[in-house]
Amino acid sequence: MGVISTVLGFSGFGFGFSAGIVIGYFLFIYVQPNDVKDVKVRPLVEYDSKSLEGILPEIPLWVKNPDYDRIDWLNRFLELMWPYLNKAICRTAQDIAKPIIAENTAKYKIDSVEFETITLGNLPPTFQGMKVYVTEEQELIMEPSLKWAANPNVTVVVKAYGLKATIQIVDLQVFASPRITLKPLVPTFPCFAKILVSLMEKPHVDFGLKLLGADVMAIPGLYRFVQETIKKQVASMYLWPKTLEVPIMDPSKASKKPVGILLVKVVRAQNLRKKDLLGKSDPYVKLKMSDDKLPSKKTTVKRSNLNPEWNEDFKFVVTDPETQALEVNVFDWEQVGKHEKMGMNRVLLKDLPADETKVTTFDLLKTMDPNDVQNEKSRGQLTLEFTYKPFKEEDMEKEGTEGADVVEKAPDGTPAGGGLLYVIVHEAQDLEGKHHTNPYAKIIFKGEEKKTKVIKKNRDPRWEDEFEFVCEEPPVNDKLHVEVVSKAPKKGLIHGKETLGYIDISLADVISNKRINEKYHLIDSKNGQIQIELQWRTS
Repeated sequence: MGVISTVLGFSGFGFGFSAGIVIGYFLFIYVQPNDVKDVKVRPLVEYDSKSLEGILPEIPLWVKNPDYDRIDWLNRFLELMWPYLNKAICRTAQDIAKPIIAENTAKYKIDSVEFETITLGNLPPTFQGMKVYVTEEQELIMEPSLKWAANPNVTVVVKAYGLKATIQIVDLQVFASPRITLKPLVPTFPCFAKILVSLMEKPHVDFGLKLLGADVMAIPGLYRFVQETIKKQVASMYLWPKTLEVPIMDPSKASKKPVGILLVKVVRAQNLRKKDLLGKSDPYVKLKMSDDKLPSKKTTVKRSNLNPEWNEDFKFVVTDPETQALEVNVFDWEQVGKHEKMGMNRVLLKDLPADETKVTTFDLLKTMDPNDVQNEKSRGQLTLEFTYKPFKEEDMEKEGTEGADVVEKAPDGTPAGGGLLYVIVHEAQDLEGKHHTNPYAKIIFKGEEKKTKVIKKNRDPRWEDEFEFVCEEPPVNDKLHVEVVSKAPKKGLIHGKETLGYIDISLADVISNKRINEKYHLIDSKNGQIQIELQWRTS
């Protein structure tokens, strides 16, 4: 009897303990407390020092940190737009989720997964402040402080094996401090090529999860486990320096960065039509890349020759091989008067094979209009040799860097150690002209001179002009001379152009670092500065 009593006693204890846990769990969920009171709102002046210390974490960042800006206008905008943003976000989320769900339902033998209701509630996120960073790069960096206490209702119905289960997400809280970077800034709408998002600290995420109407998060220990799991997963993907990259447009096309070099050899011309009444013509060839602001390149003049041979080499920087073309014009040189055009044609870069040499002989035309009857007359032929060398990107480790710029390589086939020196003249500040300030920048490298556009009546001009110099070898011991000049507003004035300052930049650092972007103090200028970006692209 003693043994039986002991067994029954333990059985009763086990049943009572289990029943107590279940009943207590449901009472905790469904019984509403009656002693809950409305929150009292009091002015800050009524709080003592200890009470103020307790609420300091809730004070907006723009109050505590002077480098954060107050952005009530953005919160007001979100408040007015939220009913429409809510529907748009939910519709987009459904469109993204449907193919993913369809792919996995068959895999796990689930009959269907459907959204019964999906709404983010009527409470929009709020920004507690925003910090904006000013850098020398072509980028915009923002760090908002985001808080969102939402009342969403996302209900998902899962059907499998003849059973139906509902999963509901409610009472969402998200506190996060993201860093949003728009880069590179380009003169093409929407004016940036991609968005980079990183979290500067682990976010706080809290939500209610109901399964068959019961709050699963109320199970002891599960809430903390879910919290830590979410933080670890989000941190492993997006915690700085890791980033989420959202491409908006192709950066190379948006900013027209060089993507290759076209090597052109003007070989010969045959059977050119005579333009002079007395004697033969004096032909030369002009070459120009379409959509290129640089001046045309010319061959030498061949005197009194209708079948000239040049065998002269030229190099052109390519920014978009799909749309660009090489424009070719043959002229008859005249000592007096205008040079007369002998014929023309154009070669589409998309028709040229990469990393191969192609020799082409084509007819010279009067115009590029295919319906022009004058093109039926023979004007001679021109033979050119093409070699298109696209740049190759370096295999750089991007992990641990935020949107690192990829430095491209010069094409194969360039001279050993050769490459491309890429110069971007961004802007200047605090220029001082004695008589006028209409500045432009003059860049001189190994005797080759290039100029930016003129900005009239401006002491802080922004040019954003780009130049390329093809080098036979690394210019380790060379310098880039940059001079800022003010152009006279009208010709014939007593005060002509004047120098506003200059700088000689040693290229050794560019060769070793591949890229630099700095502001330089101008020599012979009191406060003048100029910002120049240099890139060296090697073979």
